[in-house]
Amino acid sequence: MTDLASHYLDEARRQFRGYKRLGEGAMSQLRDEDMFVTIDPESNSVAILVKHLAGNMRSRFTDFLTTDGEKPNRNRDREFEITPNTTREEIMRWWEEGWTQVFSAIASLKSEDLLRTVTIRGEPHTVLQAINRQLAHYSGHVSQIIFLAKHLRSRDWKTLSIPRGKSQEFNTSAKKSDHVLPRDDDKKSGS
Repeated sequence: MTDLASHYLDEARRQFRGYKRLGEGAMSQLRDEDMFVTIDPESNSVAILVKHLAGNMRSRFTDFLTTDGEKPNRNRDREFEITPNTTREEIMRWWEEGWTQVFSAIASLKSEDLLRTVTIRGEPHTVLQAINRQLAHYSGHVSQIIFLAKHLRSRDWKTLSIPRGKSQEFNTSAKKSDHVLPRDDDKKSGS
C-alpha cells in the first residue's frame, strides 16, 4: 500500500501543480481590466473565480487532518464579491496564498494518512476522497479561467498546449525527438 499511496500523493501534487500552471498561463495573457470581465450577469470573472478558489483552498487545507474543511470563519458568499478597489496584484496574492496552503498540506501527508477520515461540512471523507474532491473542484474552476481568458484574448490567445491544427506536426516531431509537452513536475511551479 505504501508504494501506491506514495505514488498517489506524488500524482496529486503533480496535478495540483498542473492546474496552477494552466491558470497562471491563462491569467498572464489577460490585461488588468480583463480580470474583472463577466460575460453575462450570472457569470463569474477571473477575479471572482480566483477569490473563490483561494477561499476554498484556505478553508479546506488549513489544519487539513484535524478540523472540518468548511471553517467557521469562511464566508463563501463574500468570495463572489469584488470591490472596485480590487487590483490584479491582490488577486494574484490570493492565488499564491491559496496554492501555498494546498501544497503545504499535501507535503505534510504521509502514505498512511490517505485512509484517515476528515470531514467537509460534517461529511466524512477519506483523505484520498477529500483530495480527489478538491482536484475536481479546482480543475473545473481553472478550466473556467482558461475559457474566459481564451474568449477575452480571442485572436491574441496563445495556446497552453498543442495549437489547433498542429497535432500531426507535434506527433511527428515528438516521435523524432522524444519531445513531449512539459510536465508540471518539470517546471516545479508552486511547489
